[in-house]
Amino acid sequence: MDIAGLYTFAWRNATKIPEPVLRAVFTAVADVTWLRRGKSVRRMESNYARVRPDLDAAAVRRLSRVGMRSYMRYFREAFTLQGVTSERLRARVRVEGYDEHVRPVIADGGAASLALGHLGNWDLAGAYGSQYLASVLTVAERLKPDELFQEFVRFRGSLGIEVLALGNGDVLGSLVRGAKEGSKLIPLLSDRDLTSTGIEVDLAGHRARVAAGPALLGLEAGVPVHAVGITYERLRGDRRRAAGTPWGIVIHFYPPLPVPDAGLPRAEQARILTQGWVDQLTETIVEHTHDWHMLQRVFVADLGPARQRAAGRSAAEGRDTTAQDEARPDPAPARENG
Repeated sequence: MDIAGLYTFAWRNATKIPEPVLRAVFTAVADVTWLRRGKSVRRMESNYARVRPDLDAAAVRRLSRVGMRSYMRYFREAFTLQGVTSERLRARVRVEGYDEHVRPVIADGGAASLALGHLGNWDLAGAYGSQYLASVLTVAERLKPDELFQEFVRFRGSLGIEVLALGNGDVLGSLVRGAKEGSKLIPLLSDRDLTSTGIEVDLAGHRARVAAGPALLGLEAGVPVHAVGITYERLRGDRRRAAGTPWGIVIHFYPPLPVPDAGLPRAEQARILTQGWVDQLTETIVEHTHDWHMLQRVFVADLGPARQRAAGRSAAEGRDTTAQDEARPDPAPARENG
């Protein structure tokens, strides 16, 4: 299958299809995928079961259907975002915590390192942020084929989001320089580690490995680190009519994390900051589990033996992660790791 061609076609043509038709199509895709219960759906259910021990197997199965619909909603919206007017964009998004926790820093010429999870619609949040909050700078995994990656960068650019390609030189250094330019939001999808060199944390009572990017950026650039939860909400009345869709998102900015003791080793400072934003984001994941689009292994107990050994070696060595741990705001369907 020509994935690059398929995505390019969708980005260029989805806006020509009436929104109710697209909703019906993507809901059907979600339901068929859920019914087939392939590897990605089973992994979603496994992750949901870990963060929601209060649910039995049948309840987790029902929740995963809602989760797949949420996941497909993200793709439907991403393919049509370039055609959304400023008025509709504003109607689709509600922001919590920004004025209290982030706006003063941005207004003073500073920047913020934002730890995001695969929650809700981060592209919609980025588009809104770049238009109404501050400049947005992020990192993307270099997807293959290259045509797909270039199309993805063009897509993000059309939303006002500046994208750095992972693997192109010193990505962390570029992020630090961007942060020091000031008045920037730097969101990084960080709730999974693809390199086995991330940081091991407690996530809802289970050991998990996540990316160190937000913590390292905060430490290197001297900027505050915040968790940001993004979830869907039903729209009604005037707001629904203004948005042109029954669904909007809530972007919740958590308070900045305390700066660790400067006398601690850098690896320990990064671990403390990372556990801090994971604790914050866990609140959103538990409360809005169906909006957590995690179709890959994130918990240590689920990693393959090779990755477990690599992770163990990394932890034993107390190794700092590099810019290669920056989270990937990937536009493609989640792939199973390991």
